[in-house]
Amino acid sequence: MEKTMEFAGELFDALARRGGITSDSITKDQLQHFWKQFTDQSFDSRLQIFFHMVDKNADGRITIISLSASANNLSKIKERAGEYAAFIMEEFDRDKLGFIELQVLETVLLQTLQQSTHITPNNETLRMLSKKEDTTKKYNPIKRGFKALFYFIVENWKRVWVITLWLSICVALFTWKFIEYKNHAVFHVMGYCVTTAKGAAETLKFNMALILLPVCRNTITWLRTKTKLGVVVPFDDNINFHKVIAFGIAIGIALHVIPHLTCDFPRLLHATNTEYDPMKPFFGDKRPDDYWWFLKGTEGWSGIVMVVVMVIAYAFAAKTWFRRNKPNLPKIKKTHIGYNAFWYTHHLFIIVYALFIVHGYYLYLSKKWYKKTVVVYPGKEKERVLALYVSKPKGFKYSSGQYIVVKCLDVSPFEWHPFSITSAPGDNYISVHIKNKGDWTSQMIGVFSKLCESASGNDPSGVLQLDMLQGNNNIPRMPKLLIDGPYGAPAQDYKKYEVILLIGLGIGATPMISILKDVLNNIEQQKDIEQGIIESGFKNKKRKDFVTTHAYFYWVTREQGSFEWFKNVMNEVVDNDKDGIIEFHNHCTSVYKEDDLRCALITMLQSLHHAKNGVDIVSGTKVKTHFGQPNWGSVFENVALKEKGKRVGVFFCGAQELAGKLKGLSLEFSRKDGGTTAFDFHKENF
Repeated sequence: MEKTMEFAGELFDALARRGGITSDSITKDQLQHFWKQFTDQSFDSRLQIFFHMVDKNADGRITIISLSASANNLSKIKERAGEYAAFIMEEFDRDKLGFIELQVLETVLLQTLQQSTHITPNNETLRMLSKKEDTTKKYNPIKRGFKALFYFIVENWKRVWVITLWLSICVALFTWKFIEYKNHAVFHVMGYCVTTAKGAAETLKFNMALILLPVCRNTITWLRTKTKLGVVVPFDDNINFHKVIAFGIAIGIALHVIPHLTCDFPRLLHATNTEYDPMKPFFGDKRPDDYWWFLKGTEGWSGIVMVVVMVIAYAFAAKTWFRRNKPNLPKIKKTHIGYNAFWYTHHLFIIVYALFIVHGYYLYLSKKWYKKTVVVYPGKEKERVLALYVSKPKGFKYSSGQYIVVKCLDVSPFEWHPFSITSAPGDNYISVHIKNKGDWTSQMIGVFSKLCESASGNDPSGVLQLDMLQGNNNIPRMPKLLIDGPYGAPAQDYKKYEVILLIGLGIGATPMISILKDVLNNIEQQKDIEQGIIESGFKNKKRKDFVTTHAYFYWVTREQGSFEWFKNVMNEVVDNDKDGIIEFHNHCTSVYKEDDLRCALITMLQSLHHAKNGVDIVSGTKVKTHFGQPNWGSVFENVALKEKGKRVGVFFCGAQELAGKLKGLSLEFSRKDGGTTAFDFHKENF
């Protein structure tokens, strides 16, 4: 009331007279009582205070026009106060009593207020509005509270549902990430500090994306004029909603930064060696040296800079003192402190958003430090094979038989090439085997060969191998690989068949290897489930049973060294396949057939060595190698006899010439014996 000092003085005098106060000062309790009186929004309360202000000598007679004119800075009306007083008396003192009773004045004022707001009053409204102050105080406070809440919701329902939706999303995101890290290995070291920090970070992602929408004026205008959303969305409150989101971001920053700086990092630094072991995939084999390690990293400095910039922007945006040029400073300084300061500091958020992306990319605990293994198998130039193994990214799911496409930026920034996945879905890594087939594959193998040769510990047999863990600076940089997929392929349909016949020529064995591992894993799981059913007597019908019970694998290759590619896989399958589910038939075509005298000595030596040591001298595996090309007619005949009455899935990956022959044999043997055994042929195509 600093601009209406006269009115403020009259108000104080009225409240003092009403409370029986005669001194020039009041206590804090009296001030509180004053405050309650003149903030009461009821009409009766205001009228009572007003009456005490203008009835200074308590004789029931008032002079109101001059006081009202003075309070509203209407000097001309104040000059003609007497004339207007006479006009009011003439209008409402019809009986010439020389005064107007309070009830009449109350009715007149109510009618005037209602007419100014275009409300047509009825008797009931007037009666309710003009209830005395004492009667109002007798209302039940609980009922009054519910009634006030009801009217608030009715008046602000658009704002209520928007804020409720926003809060619900924030709570859901916080809870989701909180629970995720509650079940994370780091929880045992960092506790609820990390769950709180990560939950807050998830809300920050949402709010940082949302906060710009309310201030996109063209977008808001389009939504208001071109859509029906204005019926349920309070577009006029866009700036207020912008401020609400900003407040949510401020809370999110506090809940993210404080637990990290004061709790997470110190706990990690003081963790025991046993406690730190699960942290190695995220922070490296070597424990961080000190607190500075966290701050100097990309995650640390980007976060600190963001917080500093946002504090500056918030300070100039939130303070009316800055926004309204309140400081009594020279004009040139006020120009830089007022609205311009708010405007330009708000544009610092361009820096914040850039750092926000950088900070998110390098997040602690969110990016696993993937292990990479490279193996280059020896052989002639055209027979060399590169095997790549990488830790399986989180959420990467695939089926055996599917493929991915690979790009190596060190070879070409544009070319993508498809390769079958040779790992099984249950493995914790993804592997592909790449054979030298052309310019791109030749360069690819060359790049990784040089990398392996630069590292120590290569196998004397000529196999080049290198294990890499991100963050190990002692090993040369791994060429950057991009993968896309997985993509579906015919081989992934093997699960539909009870019996499968897998045929791979050379590198064409890659999709079949993944299938073999998956068959064995699934059958073992099926046994465990069946064992559990026997023990518990309960079957979960939601899980679809694995139908494949038998697999025949024929691998035909020219080079002896090719068996090195999947040596470990074949040995693993043989060791775990106790029931003879998978039959291996490896064929090396560089050796003459077993009945040829030119290989008689090799055949004898192979048989003796395998019988004594369980290892084949040709492949170096536990699977005995056959010599020469298989007799495909005999192969189909053998399967047809063993698997009578069953449908066999034939899956082939190799040269087109053999594909036609195998397809013909599939049709031929499906028609024999009245079609008791059916062969469905599938060829792998990229």
